[in-house]
Amino acid sequence: MRRRLPLLSLLCVLGLTACAEPAGGGIDVIDVSGPLDTSALEFISDSIEAGAVIGQELAVIQLNSEAVLDGEAFDRLARLVESPPLPVAVWVGPAPAFAYGAASTLPELASHAAIAPNGSAIGHLEPAILGESAGSTNDEVAAEDTDLALEPAVRQYLQELDGATFETAEGPVEVSTLDEFADGVTLKTPTFRKPGLSTRFFRLAVTPEAAFFFLVIGITIAVFEFYALGPGMAAAVASLSLILGGWGVVTLPTNWWALGLVLGGFVALVTSYQRGGILMMTVLGALLLQTGGTFLIDGGGQIDPRWWLVLPSVLGVLFFFLLAMPTVSRARLATETIGRESLVGEHGKALVDFDPDGLVEVRGARWRGTAHREAGISAGDPVLVTGVDGLFLEVDRKMTDRET
Repeated sequence: MRRRLPLLSLLCVLGLTACAEPAGGGIDVIDVSGPLDTSALEFISDSIEAGAVIGQELAVIQLNSEAVLDGEAFDRLARLVESPPLPVAVWVGPAPAFAYGAASTLPELASHAAIAPNGSAIGHLEPAILGESAGSTNDEVAAEDTDLALEPAVRQYLQELDGATFETAEGPVEVSTLDEFADGVTLKTPTFRKPGLSTRFFRLAVTPEAAFFFLVIGITIAVFEFYALGPGMAAAVASLSLILGGWGVVTLPTNWWALGLVLGGFVALVTSYQRGGILMMTVLGALLLQTGGTFLIDGGGQIDPRWWLVLPSVLGVLFFFLLAMPTVSRARLATETIGRESLVGEHGKALVDFDPDGLVEVRGARWRGTAHREAGISAGDPVLVTGVDGLFLEVDRKMTDRET
């Protein structure tokens, strides 16, 4: 975790500089939803301190988080909320919003806090920090059963805070959230602070289903490129997906045995495709992917993966292996420049050991190939294309000059 802090700190700084700085004397609404990873926690803390530096009247944390992922960064935020440099309030909303684990303590630490009714809840106190705390609880308190004020909208809550007294590090402070004018009063225009694009990009993968989606889609497109297209636009998409999926895996508490099941599922699907489609191998691959994705993240009862949200990603992978990849292979075999007549008699190289099927490179492109078992083709052997059988190139081992 500590080795990632320099990068995360940089991301938080970029996020803060992307927000327009108010002139001071206004209201900041700090809006970060989803699991609170290091970047999100640092962004909230930095926003509070930045608001104090420019003289803001009030900072409101708009909270909607089902898990906290970094204990050290949360401790810093908790200290700021309990003894802030400027008045700080917490609003759990908009509905349905949740404050689970350590996030559930923030309303208690703040001088003033409220929650949106109609579906919002606080609870699941354990694990306080997901992946670091032992045990789990299923207790949950609905908004209407808490001691917090019920405020359906943040602007309505800001109106109610006018004239309220807050405890700060400098002592009690009374805040004014309304401006008077000739015909009455109006709410001071709040500034909504959100993380910068770079921070939000990586936070796309800090939910279990999203991390699984980016991981399997990245691997699938990489396999698709390897077999069907070669480097191109899809390779860039695969790279971005793998970056996001990898970020989710290292940020969230991952069950590594489940990750092994996911990788095993891909091995089964690739083997089935390379051998022309083996039903049992395809079914096995799909089951391994679904099982691995369902248990990939140890959510501690807070952000456990839901199987019905994992399933669409598995179906997407099956679509690529059962429809997209064979379709592209057929299209390539049907073209005049690389069709049957052109490929027969061509020389190439085996990329894997044949048993009896494998993968060959002919004219700089990768193809699925098949040979007689007694051909004894190993990776690196020169081969000769002797025919085309459906999606397969029929090949034979080409004798070298030394062997002849």
